[in-house]
Amino acid sequence: MRLCLVLPLVALAAGPLLAQKVDVEFDESADFAHYKTFHIVDGQLNAKAAALNSDLTKRKIENEIRKRLTEKGLMEVEGKPDLNVRFSLGSARRNEVETYPAGWRGLATRRVRVAYTQGTLVINLRDTNRKELVWRAIAVEEKNDPMEISKHLDDMVKKAIEKYPPKK
Repeated sequence: MRLCLVLPLVALAAGPLLAQKVDVEFDESADFAHYKTFHIVDGQLNAKAAALNSDLTKRKIENEIRKRLTEKGLMEVEGKPDLNVRFSLGSARRNEVETYPAGWRGLATRRVRVAYTQGTLVINLRDTNRKELVWRAIAVEEKNDPMEISKHLDDMVKKAIEKYPPKK
């Protein structure tokens, strides 16, 4: 009986840690030590939820990117940057099927369809001389509520920029 009580608590504790995923891709031929300056060019908000599709959200993401890149030693400039920064935020409703033990002594399984909102933040760094994408981070936050995604945007940017510059 104790095991049945402990497992749900472990799942709840681990849930927020596993909900956010960040993937990075980059140009292996790029010399990331060469990049010293950046400029945030364009931010696209493609979310249908008002909580994720506002000037406030856009500014929040821009400020967090600015903060994190500056912490990495890059300097923001208006003209002639080494890197142009573009980002996009989108969301979509998705369904997932979860299975749970059920029945006598948990020998059967019960399937439940769960709807959730997926927030995806894409941050692109483009080399201005080569006019090519050199680094991209894709951060995904899976939550049921767009307001919850909004609360985690700074963490999504932080986890993405932590992976810059890439380790070859």
